[in-house]
Amino acid sequence: MVKLPRPTRVLRWIASARKDYGDFPAKVQDQFGFELFLAQTGQHPPSAKPLKGFGTGVIELIDDFDGDTYRAVYTIRLETAVYVLHSFKKKSKHGIKTPQGDIDVIKRRLKDAEADNASRLKREK
Repeated sequence: MVKLPRPTRVLRWIASARKDYGDFPAKVQDQFGFELFLAQTGQHPPSAKPLKGFGTGVIELIDDFDGDTYRAVYTIRLETAVYVLHSFKKKSKHGIKTPQGDIDVIKRRLKDAEADNASRLKREK
């Protein structure tokens, strides 16, 4: 049995993030799956970078495949799990900036993740 370097945190998906992730090409799913596992074990995934405007703990994974850019956004700032907030294919052809509609989705889902985390912590007490 392989001993992991750190305890593994649970991976939780918010709203349609898991379904949207399932629509990604298999190669992208494999890459992000490995990187999310690294996040679960407290490591820093290779393509991970902080998502601007969210402070610490909201991370974006990016993969380019077949002319498209895929992104998955997750947070590590909550105690009970790594929460995947949003998975999407970037449609804008104007620069690397995350479209405002996706930023709004991430903000809403971060609040949902915070509420879920608080609820789980309350039940544990």
